[in-house]
Amino acid sequence: MKQLILATTLVLPFAATGALAAGGGEETAPEKPKCKTGEIYDKKTKTCVQAEESNLDVDSLYENVRELAYAGRYVDAQVVLAQMPAQDDRTLTYLGFTNRKLGKIDVAMDYYAKALRVNPANVLARSYMGQGLVEQGKMQEAMAQLREIRAQGGSGTWAEASLRTAIATGKTFDY
Repeated sequence: MKQLILATTLVLPFAATGALAAGGGEETAPEKPKCKTGEIYDKKTKTCVQAEESNLDVDSLYENVRELAYAGRYVDAQVVLAQMPAQDDRTLTYLGFTNRKLGKIDVAMDYYAKALRVNPANVLARSYMGQGLVEQGKMQEAMAQLREIRAQGGSGTWAEASLRTAIATGKTFDY
């Protein structure tokens, strides 16, 4: 009964918000990638370009990474991540995410920790790390990440809602 009450407490606020976003804040889930493997979309030219040869700015690269990761194209996302600043907390967060989804949980946790050293307020890195902890059955550590998300001002974000749901249900998110 205690677990049912905890699960209800954790999930009801998420259900009420209807929030299914994909970033640290209030974004919506990314679109599906428009390009084939090895290519990314350039909004300015409205064409697909080779990932390694693109001249896209970091925000455009990040948008492509999110789309690829959401589509389950984790290796393709990592090719784009290699074009991004190595010590950017968003880069480190998505290197963690893609490695976790590829089954490399220890590598993923190292990337999340690096992202949080760069930016302790990165609630998305905390959410993804917490979801990895849920997958490992480390619920107390996942709860600690949820508390830290809230302490960093992440209450009401997708990052908080997704981790809260993962803790309550054991189901993690693919974006």
